[in-house]
Amino acid sequence: MKPCMLLALLLFSLVCLMYQASDACSCAMSHPQDAYCHSDIVIRAKVVGKKLLDDGPFGTLRYTVKQMKMYKGFDKIQHVQYVYTDESESMCGVKLDINKYQYLITGRVHDGKLYTGLCNFNERWERLSLAQKKGINHRYQLGCNCRIKPCYSLPCFVTSKNECLWTDMLSHFGFPGYQSRNYACVQQKEGYCSWYRGMSARDKLNINTTDP
Repeated sequence: MKPCMLLALLLFSLVCLMYQASDACSCAMSHPQDAYCHSDIVIRAKVVGKKLLDDGPFGTLRYTVKQMKMYKGFDKIQHVQYVYTDESESMCGVKLDINKYQYLITGRVHDGKLYTGLCNFNERWERLSLAQKKGINHRYQLGCNCRIKPCYSLPCFVTSKNECLWTDMLSHFGFPGYQSRNYACVQQKEGYCSWYRGMSARDKLNINTTDP
């Protein structure tokens, strides 16, 4: 190999390592409903294996999963066997435990493969609230035409009838807050969207777009 080519390769490797070390993954917080609505695939699965693929400058992790249930994405992939993510957490790669837990996994499909990352919603199934599980099963899809509007500092207002004001960042220092764990933003009559909680018959509550 010519010295100039070797030098160029070394410089490229150094730049990649510096980028990996200095550039951390950064994601805006999102309500689980947004994660559901903006994902191609939503499944519950157990990770049973993993393999590091020599793909790209930092590699790609391929998780082998045992799919328990698919909630969204039947038109994209009939059955998920593999989930792909970046090997490096600085590139938003996800670390999942093998043969320990069932996970809710969300992601996007590219070239027939399911990709996920830290900016997607991936959580151990037992850590989800009852309302979140119900949302994933049915309620979240009722609100995919709604917009969940984050409120980072007061005052905050909705600006259209299809918005629900999300205030977890004010009272709970971000996700997971009370609204994230207990409410879905669903479309009501005449296109209006509002927070909905349907835990049980006595807890059923329809409230306006600015509460809770």
